[in-house]
Amino acid sequence: MLHNRKNGKELKHQIKLSPVKRITISFYKYHHIENPQTFRDQLYLLLDNLGVLGRIYVATEGINAQVSVPDSNLENFKVQLFEIDFLQNIRLNMAIEDDGKSFFKLKILVRKKIVADGLNDDSFDVTHSGKHVSAQEFNELADNPNTLIVDMRNHYESEVGRFKNAICPNADTFREELKIAEHLLEDKKDNNILMYCTGGIRCEKASAWMKHIGFKNVFQLDGGIIEYTRQVKEQQLENKFIGKNFVFDERLGERISEDVISQCHQCGNPCDNHTNCKNDGCHLLFIQCDECKEKYTGCCSDECKKIIELPFEKQKEIRRGINKGRQVFKKGRANKLRVNNEHLQTVVKE
Repeated sequence: MLHNRKNGKELKHQIKLSPVKRITISFYKYHHIENPQTFRDQLYLLLDNLGVLGRIYVATEGINAQVSVPDSNLENFKVQLFEIDFLQNIRLNMAIEDDGKSFFKLKILVRKKIVADGLNDDSFDVTHSGKHVSAQEFNELADNPNTLIVDMRNHYESEVGRFKNAICPNADTFREELKIAEHLLEDKKDNNILMYCTGGIRCEKASAWMKHIGFKNVFQLDGGIIEYTRQVKEQQLENKFIGKNFVFDERLGERISEDVISQCHQCGNPCDNHTNCKNDGCHLLFIQCDECKEKYTGCCSDECKKIIELPFEKQKEIRRGINKGRQVFKKGRANKLRVNNEHLQTVVKE
């Protein structure tokens, strides 16, 4: 079997109770894969045998992976992964805060692109990316008055954590982000453009595009926020990132600094804990404090709270035919939320 057919809620319950120690790892590589489906199936067999869980996207342009590896199989995982020719010695970004419960099943999907960007890759050289900089080099560039720091993540990510003085575009998707960043910076082509994202993958494409359209001095944070944090701790550097680093797994965030820079979307009190509405017909991504979590039973509104109190079959009937996929990205402007948070300033000054 090359797919996990077990019930998702059951698997999630099992992983929460499991005593197995795990480590969350992310990696990516732009590389031409001639037959993504064949590669996907081979990779599934390899990782499944190692007890690896996670979410991986494979396309003709490469691979984008976030996985949870049993600690006892970590070295074996590295050996077998590095035996894949184009992944030899690839950098593995280790999670900053990790309870080992980031994923509960293995899902490997074949996509048109490993990150949806809306770009025509034939129109520019995607390998001609910006200069990769270390944490120390990032800090030095950040202190340069000619530098503009650009957050290449979505608004719900930068809402809970970002670099000081970063430009944080109001974007729900990376596709939108590219267009907005290009517009905001159109008269800044002689400035240092210093880009960052979670692990580096979005900046690979974004920096290459910015160079293609005429920006002269484009830099990207090597390894993203995850690698920056590791280097800051190891080298005892100044940490210029404030708040949490949003992550796309069950954890939904890793704390980088003790600063809480966002607020609960229901009561407005300081909070940076993302959650998904417990009503499966909604599943809205939003920020909720512990008090509101108890008050609304983990839901985003009284409406959803009433629904989850109904019998299960009635809940299924109500949500039948509802496409909830995009609702997860609209939490900042959801009508049901009391606090209609419009964080999304163009430039955030700290």
